[in-house]
Amino acid sequence: MIVGVPREVKEAEHRVAIVPGGVEMLVKDGHQVYIEKNAGIGAGIPDSRFISAGAKIMPQARDIWQVAEMIIKVKEPI
Repeated sequence: MIVGVPREVKEAEHRVAIVPGGVEMLVKDGHQVYIEKNAGIGAGIPDSRFISAGAKIMPQARDIWQVAEMIIKVKEPI
C-alpha cells in the first residue's frame, strides 16, 4: 500500500500523523510511505528522520494526494 502523510494546514496545528517509528514499521511490512516536505517540523521531526526510517519526501501535498492509496492526517482534510 502507498501511504501518504501531508503536512497539517490548520492554524496552530503542529502535529504530524506519523512518527519515524511508525514509518519504519510500515516500510518493514512492505508499504511505501510518502511524507510532505517539512510535515514534521512543528513536532520537532526533521525530514532526515523520516528518510532514515524509509519514507520518501514529496515537495507538495498535491503530489501525495495523487499517488497515495491511503492518506493519514491528524485533522480532517481542508
